This record gives sequence, C-alpha cells and structure tokens, in this order.
Amino acid sequence: MKNLKIPNFLNTRMGFFSLLAVLFWIKNIAAYMTEFNLGIESPMQYFILFINPIATTLLLLSIALYVRRTKLSYITMMLIYFIMTVLLFSNVTYYREFTDFITINTMLGAGKVAEGLGQSALKLFHPTDIFYFIDFLLLGGALMTKKIKMDERPIRARVALAVSTLAVMIFSGNLFLAETDRSGLLTRTFSRDYLVKYLGINAFTAYDAVQTYKTTQVRAEASPNDMKEVEDYVKGHYAAPNDEMFGIAKGKNVIYIHLESTQQFLIDYKLKDENGVEHEVMPFVNSIYHDKSTYSFDNFFHQVKAGKTSDAETLLETSLFGLNQGAFFTQFGGKNTFEAAPDILKQTQGYTTAVFHGNSGNFWNRNEIYKRFGYDYFFDASYYDVNEDNSFQYGLHDKPFFEQSAQYLEHLQQPFYSKFIAVSNHYPYAEFTDDDAGFPMANTPDETVNGYFATANYLDKSVEEFFNYLKASGLYDNSVIVLYGDHYGVSNGRNRSLAELVGKTSSTWNDFDNAQMQRVPFMIHIPGQENGGINHTYGAQIDSLPTLLHLLGIDTQNYIQLGQDLFSNGHKDMAVFRDGSFMTSKYTFYNGTLYDNDTQLPITEPSEELQAQIDELQKEANRQLEISDKINNGDLLRFHTGSGLEPVDPSDYSYKNIMERLLEQEKTLGNQSTSVFSQNNNQSTVDLYETKSYKEYHPEAEKDETTTSTSEAK
Repeated sequence: MKNLKIPNFLNTRMGFFSLLAVLFWIKNIAAYMTEFNLGIESPMQYFILFINPIATTLLLLSIALYVRRTKLSYITMMLIYFIMTVLLFSNVTYYREFTDFITINTMLGAGKVAEGLGQSALKLFHPTDIFYFIDFLLLGGALMTKKIKMDERPIRARVALAVSTLAVMIFSGNLFLAETDRSGLLTRTFSRDYLVKYLGINAFTAYDAVQTYKTTQVRAEASPNDMKEVEDYVKGHYAAPNDEMFGIAKGKNVIYIHLESTQQFLIDYKLKDENGVEHEVMPFVNSIYHDKSTYSFDNFFHQVKAGKTSDAETLLETSLFGLNQGAFFTQFGGKNTFEAAPDILKQTQGYTTAVFHGNSGNFWNRNEIYKRFGYDYFFDASYYDVNEDNSFQYGLHDKPFFEQSAQYLEHLQQPFYSKFIAVSNHYPYAEFTDDDAGFPMANTPDETVNGYFATANYLDKSVEEFFNYLKASGLYDNSVIVLYGDHYGVSNGRNRSLAELVGKTSSTWNDFDNAQMQRVPFMIHIPGQENGGINHTYGAQIDSLPTLLHLLGIDTQNYIQLGQDLFSNGHKDMAVFRDGSFMTSKYTFYNGTLYDNDTQLPITEPSEELQAQIDELQKEANRQLEISDKINNGDLLRFHTGSGLEPVDPSDYSYKNIMERLLEQEKTLGNQSTSVFSQNNNQSTVDLYETKSYKEYHPEAEKDETTTSTSEAK
C-alpha cells in the first residue's frame, strides 16, 4: 500500500462519497447475478436491475454530506455504508436457506430464525463472502495511513441537497419504469422477489417497514370487544347444513384442483377454427361437470381483487375476503391468526395437509401464510425439476407439475387435505411452441384472447391425466375432488374482443356483460355419489369452505366464516364482489348501475319498493365486506375462543426436507401407515402416471401441419 497512488478526487468528501456509492453498486449487482434468482425476462428488466441500487444508495449516503465536521462526516458515511452492506449480506445468506428476503418481522424474530437453523447456519457462509467486507479493511487502512486523506472542507448545504434531490429523481424514474413493466407493483405486491428486482434491497426494506408499521397500528388498536360484533354477525348469517348432504364425504381425502384463470363460459365451449371446424376446449372438465357424481354450480362467482389467485385461496380456505387494496397474503399473511380449512381438518379429524405448487415458495408470501393456515407440507418449485423447457414465468407447466407431484402425494398419510395450484392457463396465454402446440388459436384482434383457449385445453388434458393417475393409484374412490376457477382469465378491458366468440357484439357490450363474465367453475366431485347435477343457486368463493366442511360432516357454527353452505336451505342467493357490487338471481348491481337479469337492461328509474330492496341488498353486501375487513385488519381471530381450535404456532412448521420426513413417518408407522405407497406394499405408484403431448394425443394434427408445410413449399 506504500506505493499505492490514490486519485486526488478520492481525497475530497464528494470523491470518497462517490467511491462508496460505486462500491455498493458493485456489491448489489454481484448479489443480484450470483445469489438471487430474480427471474429477469427482458432487456428492460436488466436495465431496471442495474439502476435500482443507485437512488437509495445516494440518498442514504448523502446524509453524511450534511455533516460539517470532518471526522464525523466520514464516520457517518462509513457507518451508513456498513449498515447497507450488512443488510445486503444478511439477505444473501438468508436467501441461500429460505429463497426469500428478510422482512422487518423476520428481523424482529431473528432469534427464532437462528434457532431454526441451528448449526446449519454456519454452512450458509461461503469463502467468497469476504468480497462483501474486504473493502472495509482496505478503506480503513487507506484512511488510517492517510493514503486517502480526509477533506477538511465541508460540503455546501445546497450541494448536499442537490445530491439528495438527484437521488429522489432517480428513484422516481426507477419507479416509473418498474410500474410500466409490472403494473401494480406496490399495490399488489405479488412477491418480494419482484420488489427487489425492480426497486432494490434498500427500497424493499423501507417499503416493508411502512407496511409493517401500518399493520401494527391497526392490530394495536383492536381489542377482544371488537370480536363480539363479528360473532354476532356470523351467528345471524350462519346457514345450517342440509341433512341430506351433511357428511356424505366424511373421512374422504380432499383434493382441490386450482383451474388457473378459468371462467365458466369455457364449460361446454367449442372454438371454431379458420375452417369452421369446432374444437371442444375443455372436454374432460366438461365430462366431470356433467357427471352424476359431481355437484356443479353454474352461478358461482369469483370475489378477488388485487390479490388475484391469493385472494381466491383466502376466500376458499378461510371464508374471508381479501383486501380492497393490495394483497392480503403479502400484507397480513405472515402475521394474522386463521381458522383455515387445513388446520380445522387436522385438529378435528386428524387430516394430513399439503399444498403443491411449481413456483417459488415466496410468491404471494405462500411460504409464510401456509404455516399459519396449518399446512403440514408445502411442495414448492424447489421440490420439482423445473427448467426452461418445462416452465414459464409463473412456474412449472401443468403436465409435468401434476406428474412430478405424484412422487410426494403417494407418501401422504390418509385422510389428507391437499391443494394443487396449476399455472399454465395464466396470462398472457402464450402459444406453445413444442409438441403441446396444436390446439387452434382464436381469431380476434387481441392476441391474449386468441391464446386463452389453447392454454385452457392444455390445462384440461393435464387434469385428465391427473384423474387417471388417481384412479390407477387407488386414491380416486376415497377422495372428494374440488375443481375451482380462481378468477377471470379475460379482463373486462379485453371482453369486447371476446364478445363475438360468446354470442355477443362488441358494440353493445356493457357492464352487465362484464358482470356475467365473473362466473368461474366450481364443482365438487364425490365418486360413488349418484345424485349430483347442476345447481343454479347464486353463490361465490366465500361459500366454499362451509359447503365443503358440511359435506365432510363438520358443522361450521363455531367457526368465524362469512360464507354459507351452498346446499343449505338457508343459503341466500347472492354473490358480493370485493368492490361492493353484487349479483342475485334477479338483479345485477355492477359499477354503480342496476340491471334486470331477465331483460339485461339497466333499471334507470326503479320503483320505491325496488329501490328499498336494492338498498337493503347493498347494505348486506357492505356489511359482509366490513366484517371481513375488521377481522383481517385487526387480526381479530386471535381473540376468538369459541372454535375449540388450538392456536397455530408457525414455528412448528418447516417446509424443508419433506420427503425424508414422510419416509421416516411411514417407517415409524409400519403396518399402521395409510399412505398409498404403504398400501401398495411399499411399491411406488409413480410409474402409473401417464402423460403425453398434444401431438401424441392428436397425431392427425401433426399430419395436417406436415401437409400444410408441403403445400406451401410447392
């Protein structure tokens, strides 16, 4: 270091400030590229990734520029730089174990995290980690030996202010680009990965701190007295079970199959190709829908908002709404108390509970909220062979997802409650380019609409293959299988492009039509039952949980659930949307306009009697939403003691090394093991799973393609 020449610029405060900013930027980019899996998909995202550390780094370091005293200014600069580095490095090591980023709540519970890691914590550190801290030794040595001299001249206040202002301007530009590339980034907060990818570690931590503070304030103001109002509402809203349906599925496994973005209009829908030939979009799901063992609902509505799929999970498994703004899973999922389906079935009926999803575990904060729901096991992307050929931006495609899930499903102790989240029928419904290509695309001005039918057909075949496995493995007959659509696939903004395909015209399409398109499939398939059929009652996702529990023989009157059993004689024919709109069998009230369902026309001058009736319905809708918000925002279920459930302790759950634990459980139980693997004389059923591509199912499609190519060549 004796002969080391330091540029004069570094002997100024602004020069030293710039050096620290550049060094921290390098550390961030190194972490992004070597430690984090952020799913960069475009040049724009790379650009945003490279600029996102700049703004917060400049803003935080600029604090030292306002300090006039020399040593204090340099100490402040180094201290801020050190804290930022520690935060970055902490996220690096945490990500290695949990594939997630550190939240404020994680920091507050750092002791539990360390306790959970135990001796394995040491294995999280790599020799190359010295990269993050070696510069402190070099900078400290340079300052002490005066190779880098401290600048005695203070920075003018207006210069410091200019740097801070520049930082704010850069952040504004960064945020604008981020929102352009990922709309609703801060309002929907899909995933912590997204926030870090678009805004950086520092900004993510600040954002999480604000959200945590808001949540803490609301929770702090809540009291047990607030629970009394909720209990009174639930008691008055409760619908007693139908005696003929109560307990008809008692003791059976529960298998939820998530039909991503599937709308009700796809049921029995046939798409005409360019030659006028009709192609049934979802033939297998249609066969289940009409099966005598299936209880299907054709007036069943989704109720999600910004949380989309995660809101649907909240509704189906807790019978509570998501939030009016933002995603409940990400804002409250890691904090709140629940009376969720997995925990109810586990504590009252001894069920094993598991969820399967071929995407990152922290997407929608699932790795945290599932613990609080009481899920024993969560098989996320880390348990699957996910590669570029079998996946896309939202995870593993459906056929390999269901196929690879069999190796875990066969080891679950029965009875079990399980959920399979398929993703292939997800926006933007990109056309398949491999052997699963072949189903015709629609012909509209909107490419998103055009691809929707082909991805839905792929989902349909995936579900059929899974059903075939359930039958071959012996699981089918002892299971109740629930298929549900989570939310719309074609948004209101694209519905006019869809209009001609559903027998409407784009010129006359209005909000009444938009409201009808919010129907999603909901069917409960119970092998062995023969009195199924299509039920026309009006209901929604919030009604799913009490309906299922009553079929399983569990009365819901002691639980806090805002929905009603769809089979109950006391069920009210009404579906409430998250924005306060609602549907009944007679009327549609949507976006502030009342429509007659028979005429499909607006009612512009309702009679006093009708207006009073609509006002009462609106009051009921608002009250249901208000009660849900009180429960969620105040975490009121922590005060509820009437359920008989023991509180869930999330620290009791771990989603690491699941397969090893399942095998050990089978070994311990011996002849008492009820897993399919054990019942099959300890022989795997995975080989019973059969999957093929579209072209293998439709060899004629490949012939037509070859013929077309030959004709074009001629």
